[in-house]
Amino acid sequence: MLPPSSFLLVASLLAAVPANADGIYTKKSPVLQLNAKTYGSLIANSNHTSIVEFYAPWCGHCQNLKPAYEKAAQNLNGLAKVAAINCDEDENKPFCGQMGVQGFPTLKIVTPSKKPGKPRVEDYQGARTAKGIVDAVVDRIPNHVKRATDKDLDNWLGQNEERPKAILFTEKGTTSSLIRALAIDFLGAIDVAQVRNKETSSVEKFGVEQFPTLVVVPGGDAEPTVYGGELKKQPILEFLSQFAEANPDATGKAAPADSKPKSKPKPKTKPTSVAEEAEEPTATPESKPVEAPVAPRHLPSLPPNLSKPRSNTCVLALLPGTGADEALPSTATDALSSLAEIAHKHSLRGVNMFPVYAVPETNTASKTLRTALGLDASQGVEIIAVNARRGWWRHYSAEGEFGITAVESWIDAIRLGEGAKEKLPEGIVGGTEPEAEAEKPEEVEHDEL
Repeated sequence: MLPPSSFLLVASLLAAVPANADGIYTKKSPVLQLNAKTYGSLIANSNHTSIVEFYAPWCGHCQNLKPAYEKAAQNLNGLAKVAAINCDEDENKPFCGQMGVQGFPTLKIVTPSKKPGKPRVEDYQGARTAKGIVDAVVDRIPNHVKRATDKDLDNWLGQNEERPKAILFTEKGTTSSLIRALAIDFLGAIDVAQVRNKETSSVEKFGVEQFPTLVVVPGGDAEPTVYGGELKKQPILEFLSQFAEANPDATGKAAPADSKPKSKPKPKTKPTSVAEEAEEPTATPESKPVEAPVAPRHLPSLPPNLSKPRSNTCVLALLPGTGADEALPSTATDALSSLAEIAHKHSLRGVNMFPVYAVPETNTASKTLRTALGLDASQGVEIIAVNARRGWWRHYSAEGEFGITAVESWIDAIRLGEGAKEKLPEGIVGGTEPEAEAEKPEEVEHDEL
């Protein structure tokens, strides 16, 4: 911390710079724009971790940082605050001096402490890249999530009995940034815990059959309710808002302060998994029957080559033979039927899922993929996930079991970033470009439970 004389010196130097009211971030920017007055209410008094850039519009390094900083703001949306303050404005110059700003840009990470309004402030010394900034901020997100076990879960549930409890059943041993952020959003309103799949008594008590599963115990005599929507911050926040109001400081599009919590959903006798709990589309009247699943094997065919080499994740069913109905063995029929039904169910719920393609053996891509990935054609149908943009692939292996539950569990794990991935051989899908890809800041998949 600089002595008071240094504050005065910096402030006087800043005051000597010609004023420029126009900052480098527009109103549409994902970066939160502050001034000396709003810093306290939006940052210092926040329950969320923040990173603040102190800049001057005429600063070339600040201009160069802008793309990466805005990318970091997009990736951290709903997890932490990414803000900036224009030290070239007269009203901000004394404050920038008090904050110890001696050059531009200066980045400071602000982390909440036990004393309200007195957060811990530290200079960010990492790489001036989106990934570097995101990683540093995510590491400093406070963790208010209880790591519950079979021994202490009942005791935790008995505390503040009238307060709703949210329990994430997961295979992960770590606590994701998303569940930590949600716990902050509902701090003091909903208690949040995480239970691993190895805590068998707790898993059986709530009837959990698939991971991850998010269960809410509303409090009182109400039965547990399972979340069945998309595994992203905003829809989960809206779901939890049915049981308690999010804090006004909640990041993302939290419910307005003057809104009332929505009515609680009807209790269920037994919670079901994320994959099994499907909400009806709002446009579909309750009296209208749900559309029947699509016919088995009704999947679009992959073009002769993967025409989008830089595309995101897609799921491929590599088929033996021509792919015609009469040529398919029962395992291939089961695989296609399961994939088609899963895709159809996600479509009904309005949940985005990876594109799923059927790839008959006659397709040139089938032989290329099987050879490069070491998949034996004599084994029959194979299901793989491929992400050429990030250069990885993953193989579905369930010893010939292609039932919908097993396949959907595998797909959910990929959506959540769980499980090991293998490196995709170079050139297999239109040619990978690792060097060019490395120049781009990597997006952080923060919407994972």
